[in-house]
Amino acid sequence: MDMKTDNWSGTATHPVGLIIRQKDPNNLEMPFDQLGDFITPSELFYIRSHFPTPELDPLAYRLSISGAVRNELSLSYADIRAMPSRTCVATLECAGNSRVFMVPPVPGAQWQLGAVGNAEWTGVPLPVLLESAGLADEVCDLVLEGADRGVPKEEPKPPGPISYARSIPRTKAMESDVLIAYQMNGQDLTPDHGYPLRAIVPGHYGMASVKWLTDIVAATQPFQGYWQTSDYGYWDDSEGTPVRRPLAEMKLKSQIARPRVYETLEPNRSYTIFGAAWAGDTDVTEIWISLDGGASWVQGDFVDPINRHAWRRWKYDWITPAQPGGYTLLARAVGADQRGQPDAHNPNFGSYVIDHPLPIEVFVAAV
Repeated sequence: MDMKTDNWSGTATHPVGLIIRQKDPNNLEMPFDQLGDFITPSELFYIRSHFPTPELDPLAYRLSISGAVRNELSLSYADIRAMPSRTCVATLECAGNSRVFMVPPVPGAQWQLGAVGNAEWTGVPLPVLLESAGLADEVCDLVLEGADRGVPKEEPKPPGPISYARSIPRTKAMESDVLIAYQMNGQDLTPDHGYPLRAIVPGHYGMASVKWLTDIVAATQPFQGYWQTSDYGYWDDSEGTPVRRPLAEMKLKSQIARPRVYETLEPNRSYTIFGAAWAGDTDVTEIWISLDGGASWVQGDFVDPINRHAWRRWKYDWITPAQPGGYTLLARAVGADQRGQPDAHNPNFGSYVIDHPLPIEVFVAAV
């Protein structure tokens, strides 16, 4: 096999055009008003990192599968590349996407609309590897651990450096489109996107798709790691008692890409409102747009057919108002289960899961 090592670099490069939300580590978002094709170009795909990008030599790299298995595995990059592959399209969204819309403001990276993207991923289905390892009957979680390591900035802080790790339920891990991926949009992963290998967990928020993956551990008890409980968790109700649960499936959501926030438009002109909608555990079947801050709604048209776990772009042809002034546009998606987006943010999710219709304020100029 011709080993490809072109992407091995100790320093990640920053794609031109991404908006810096945090530095050290890199947290960059796509200018969402540049939404165009169904597939997000790799150079515009958002970057979410918890620690500095690790240096991984693909020639020395190993992926370990251990824990409650009959056969522990240690696989090289070449081993993975030699296995039969699968390609799927999946939307990944950071659980904190759109945090800037929260009132009052909350801590964390101030993502606007662009911590989301839709890409084509290629790799080995995780179930194939797990079947080779032979899971014990009592396994309930698969813990995915990356090579990135450090001390989290958020409280409560652990007593020392830890690796980034998340788990997914066994039932999810055994789905055929959960991948151990080595390519994004037909090219080897870049360092910022997890080279040489990363997990892709379609339908779940992006933090489940662990980058720089080095270890998969089969666990017989629910994983209680930092990013499973202290962070990326939410409050649920269990018979009247608040309980902490890990975030998992992406919620139904739609976003307006154009016009962009605070854009000035010409009056009484034809304008195509354009955006995208997605969901984790249902299909997006309807899109509704409000041109008056939610007082009334009109139905838009989809550009893309339903493709499970991938977003659907949509449009609405609008004649801008003749009257100058400010206008608030909203978009609301409906899923195949007939459920729509909520009217407001659920505080039980803290600074995550901002899934209510987001107000896009625009101005119509005077003639």
